[in-house]
Amino acid sequence: MLIGIVGKPNVGKSTFFKAATLAEAEIANYPFTTIEPNEGIGFVRVDCAEKNFGVKCNPRQGFCIDGQRFVPAKLIDVAGLVQGAHEGKGLGNKFLSDLVQADVLIHVVDASGSTDENGKVVAQGSYDPCNDIKFIETELDSWFCNMLKENWSKFVRHALTSAPDKALHEQFSGFKITLEQIVKALKKTKLEGKKLSDWTAENTFAFASAVRLMSKPAIIAANKIDLPSAKANIEKLKKNFPDYLVIPCSAESELALREATKSGLIKYIPGDKNFSILKKDSLNEKQKKGLELIKTKILDAWGNTGVQNCLNAAVFDFLHYITIFPGGVSKLTDAHGNVLPDAFLLPPNSTAFDFAARIHTDLARDFVAAIDVKTKRKIGRDTELKNLDVVEIMTKK
Repeated sequence: MLIGIVGKPNVGKSTFFKAATLAEAEIANYPFTTIEPNEGIGFVRVDCAEKNFGVKCNPRQGFCIDGQRFVPAKLIDVAGLVQGAHEGKGLGNKFLSDLVQADVLIHVVDASGSTDENGKVVAQGSYDPCNDIKFIETELDSWFCNMLKENWSKFVRHALTSAPDKALHEQFSGFKITLEQIVKALKKTKLEGKKLSDWTAENTFAFASAVRLMSKPAIIAANKIDLPSAKANIEKLKKNFPDYLVIPCSAESELALREATKSGLIKYIPGDKNFSILKKDSLNEKQKKGLELIKTKILDAWGNTGVQNCLNAAVFDFLHYITIFPGGVSKLTDAHGNVLPDAFLLPPNSTAFDFAARIHTDLARDFVAAIDVKTKRKIGRDTELKNLDVVEIMTKK
């Protein structure tokens, strides 16, 4: 699973990425700061299984604070997109090819309206961020359409000896697009019974748009909510794009809170609506003022910074993944004594056997059954797992 961070230059993409991962992403106030894609690990927040057993976990990956487990998920922050990207303008072709493997997108938008269509700084509120949603849609749809039309004549001839849906699926190989999504897109555009040789340009674009929307769903991270012009623009975004999830966001505030936490100055659980100061005497006046502004302008006003909300929404609300903990009925520790050391993100409808295969191929090969550790009941290989299950795998050996 891969979450793509997208948007035009200078809207706070790299700040969002760094806040989510604490990676050393380059951040600057000019377009094309990000040239090569930044890859890193973000974390989704779930209730830790430790609560069910009265123990304290020791995660090998991620971390746990006060019963809130943070499970790793891969993120990629790609170069800023500009209008005409599908024609190769800016870093368009590179941006789009870097994005192919993403399962879901977080589109970072400057909700304050203080960056124009090219990512240049303008007066607050002078630019309509709704334009950014429209142009990103157009660029992605146009690029998908171009990929579909590549070698169109040869492709159509091939489709004569193959089912249209399978031919289309093959044409989009490498895009992480499923055959099921192809079929749904054909039905949505009412093209399932139409020969590919009879498709018009409008048909091709409509299908490309439909399959893009299904295979690369997007969340809108309405960034820079600390600026006065953001509130009205966020309402406008929600009104004009009712099919999108719009999450108010302050990546800069989240980054400051996480760095202060890393330095031991405050206690902050990502996604919370508050923080506590641990070393008040160690804070200088600038730090005190900054934290107070974050508390009043962001946390009190908006409830949280929005960054954690975006990550959780991407993984759980859009991709519908579940979190499963490996464990044992007799013991919850691994060979090194770590309690509940692992947590795995699995696609929806994953079975006990799928979970075994995810942990190790040997477990799948020697799989006999599994046990729901919470209920201590044996479950079969085809039993679908539920979010936050704790599962023990039983093998032949």
